[in-house]
Amino acid sequence: MPIPAVLTRHWPLAALLVSAAMLATAHIFETMGYAPCTLCLRQREAYWAAIGVAVLALVFTRTKGGRDMAWAFDALLALCFLYGAGLAFYHSGVEWKWWPGPAECATTGAGASAAGLDAFLGGAKIRPPACDEPNWWFLRLTMANWNTLVSLGLAALGLVAAFRRGRA
Repeated sequence: MPIPAVLTRHWPLAALLVSAAMLATAHIFETMGYAPCTLCLRQREAYWAAIGVAVLALVFTRTKGGRDMAWAFDALLALCFLYGAGLAFYHSGVEWKWWPGPAECATTGAGASAAGLDAFLGGAKIRPPACDEPNWWFLRLTMANWNTLVSLGLAALGLVAAFRRGRA
């Protein structure tokens, strides 16, 4: 299926909106009681970086000299999403027990409770959930699995946008 030219023409705006939606979705899941693990939180960094690059692209490409560099911003956005896809794939592998996760992911955190809040206020360290124990599945895929697919798709769109603008 061909990618609509309007999407690639307005790629920084689309990347900004999708990144904000992905971060909002993650926060909505948190309000529903799904605490993020360390790798979940790290995956969000790619979306924050993409938001920053997209805002710069939207501002900079409005200038005369900036229009010629639009393809570079598109490629940089693709790299942000490719990094996010790599991190999400790594997290997926940890969840599927293909390889071990980082040391800070090895501990299972306690759920939110009054006792946990008292302990936190008393100076106790709060540990996030273990990275290798996914707490949400949809169609046999975890959040990290879905994030891998979404991030790969966004990286591909960014590369197509960069290629189209680079040729124009």
